[in-house]
Amino acid sequence: MHLVEHGNAPTIDGLSAHFGQSREHVVFALKALQDYHGVVLHPVSNEVWTIHPFATAPTNFWVQTPRGQWWGNCAWCSMGVIALVGNTGTVTTTLGAEVKQATVHIDDGVLREDGYFVHFPVPMKHAWDNVTYTCSNMLLFDSLAAVDDWCARHRMPRGDVQPLANVVAFARAWYGRHLDEQWTKWTADEARALFAQFALTGPTWEIPGVAERF
Repeated sequence: MHLVEHGNAPTIDGLSAHFGQSREHVVFALKALQDYHGVVLHPVSNEVWTIHPFATAPTNFWVQTPRGQWWGNCAWCSMGVIALVGNTGTVTTTLGAEVKQATVHIDDGVLREDGYFVHFPVPMKHAWDNVTYTCSNMLLFDSLAAVDDWCARHRMPRGDVQPLANVVAFARAWYGRHLDEQWTKWTADEARALFAQFALTGPTWEIPGVAERF
């Protein structure tokens, strides 16, 4: 809630003071949360770097809502931010992280614009190998041909491509409980069920096991 209310993540010192614990204890707890895929920490300072769907450092996605403004990690995360804070807002980005800027609008959970797509080039089973890289490549495009051209020019594998409207609905289901006090990450079985609910199929969406958390 701190990030939602203040627009930034709590610091290690702030958490230490709030909970009456040493810095060492807070860092230990944060690293355990990172192992659970609940946060991503800065590799040197151990300060919070990412709390999905929010980013604490500049990205290619700027989310504006009546409740506040934040960076989103990717197209998927940015739709999740809007879902978490009231289902209404805008996301401003550049298509393919290049030149052309676009702003999309969500009104009460409904996407106003047609013709946008999200590319998922990294298979979900490898998403947490380097989740910052994974998120940086989940970009917005204005046509399927633009995805193909972008992949060819950047020697990027073409993964799954989804209409933005489907990603909006999927993000609402995926991130909808992230502010709950009893929040837990999806199990592999739960994640697979959500993928199926939104017709997210094929190699990009295949994930292993039952114990892994997503």
